[in-house]
Amino acid sequence: MAYLEVEEMTTHIYEEDMDTISHGDDAAMMSAIDAAIEEVQGYLTKYDTGKIFAARGKERNPILLLFVKDIAAWHFCNICNAGVDIEMREKRYDRAIEWLRNNQNRQNPNLPAAPEQPGRQECRCCGEIAFGSNRKRDNHF
Repeated sequence: MAYLEVEEMTTHIYEEDMDTISHGDDAAMMSAIDAAIEEVQGYLTKYDTGKIFAARGKERNPILLLFVKDIAAWHFCNICNAGVDIEMREKRYDRAIEWLRNNQNRQNPNLPAAPEQPGRQECRCCGEIAFGSNRKRDNHF
C-alpha cells in the first residue's frame, strides 16, 4: 500500500475525468502521484520524509496529503485537461508549492523532524561573509 492511492484522487479529479485522461490505465495517475511525492520530498529535507510517507490512513498529515494530491492532479492534468479546470489546478499547485516553500524556513507543520546523522558537522558560521582588500597602490615611474 502506498502513501496515496489512485482511488483517493477522486477528491480532486472526478473518476470519469481520470478515466478519460488515462484511458482506464492507472499507470499514468501512479506516475503523477510518484512525481508529486518526489517533488514534495525535495521541499521537506529537514523533516523525516521516510516516516512521513510511510504513514497510512489517518496517520497522514491532512494538509500535506491535500497538497500532495494537488501536485499530483497538476502533473496528471498535463497529459490532457479533459473535464478539468486548468486555471484552478494551476492555482492550487502554486498554493501547494508556496506552502512547501514556507515550511522550509518559517512555518513548522506537525511533521516529524529528520533524525540526526552521526558524523555530520553543523555549520558554525553566522552566515555572514567578510571581505576586503589592500589599499590601492599608485605606482609612479
